[in-house]
Amino acid sequence: MTTRPTVSGSGLTVRYGGSPALDNVSVRLQEGVTGLLGPNGAGKTTLLRVLATAVPPDRGAFTVLGHDPGTGAGRQEVRRRLGYLPQNPGFHPDFTAFAFVDYVAILKEFADRSARHREVRRVLDAVNLSEVRGKRIKRLSGGMRQRVALAAALLGDPGLLLLDEPTVGLDPEQRMQFREVIAEAGRHRTVLLSTHQTEDVAMLCQRVIVMAQGHVRFEGTPAELTARAAGRVWSSTERDPQARAGWRTGLGTFRNVGDPPQGADLLEPTLEDGYLLALDAQSVEAMSA
Repeated sequence: MTTRPTVSGSGLTVRYGGSPALDNVSVRLQEGVTGLLGPNGAGKTTLLRVLATAVPPDRGAFTVLGHDPGTGAGRQEVRRRLGYLPQNPGFHPDFTAFAFVDYVAILKEFADRSARHREVRRVLDAVNLSEVRGKRIKRLSGGMRQRVALAAALLGDPGLLLLDEPTVGLDPEQRMQFREVIAEAGRHRTVLLSTHQTEDVAMLCQRVIVMAQGHVRFEGTPAELTARAAGRVWSSTERDPQARAGWRTGLGTFRNVGDPPQGADLLEPTLEDGYLLALDAQSVEAMSA
C-alpha cells in the first residue's frame, strides 16, 4: 500500500533578479526525517520558504497535507498545520522562553488562554526546557535558544516540520541533544531538515535530497547516496591531482574522491563522499548514464 505523501510538488521555480534560486524542482515528502543537503546558494532555504508558504513560486504547484497553498483557504490550512524553524529565528531578548512560545501560540490562533498555556508547557517539555521556561532568552545558551525556536515550531502538533540549519553553531553535546529531539519529532510526522552537516543526515534521516544551483542532484536513502561513491574513494601518499576532492588525514595519508587510478588502494565510502560526488555535474552525468 502506498502512503499518501505529506508534500507533493512539481516544477517549482523561483527567480531572484533573473537568477533561478529554484529551477523546476519536484519533491515528494512522507512521514519521517528527510535531510536536505547542499552548499550555500543551492536553493535549500528557498525551497523551505516555498513549502512554508512564506514565498510563492513563480511557476509550479504543490500540496501540503492535502491542501493547495495556491488558494487563500488552502494557504491558511497549511499554515495552521505546519511548523517552521527559520535559519535565523527572531527573538525578543527580554522575553522568557515561556513568553516567546506563548506569543507564537497567539499568532497561531490559540485563543483560549488556559489551553494555550497547556500547549506551551507541552512543547517546552518536549524539548527539555521546562526547568528554564521562566528564564529570559538573552540568558540562555545558543543550544537552548534553538530548542526554544523548535518548541515554537512544534506548537499544535504539526504534520509537517521544516527546519533550516537548526544545528549550526551548536557544540557537539548540544548537537547530540538536538538530534535526539528531532529524531523524536520525526516519529509520527514529516520533517524536512536543511543542513550542511552530513553527520546529521547519517544519524537522523531516512531519506536525503541533495541540491545544487537550484536543482535536485540526488534523492534517495543515505545508504544509496553512500553507495554512489563505492569504488571511487582511495588512499595515497600524496594528493592525487586527478581526484575531484582530496585531503590529508590524521594518519598522514591522503583520502581522494573521484575516479581512481588502476590498482588504487580503495577505501570504504562515507555519506560525505557520496555527497561530494553528487555535487559534481560531470559525475552526476556519468552515474546516470
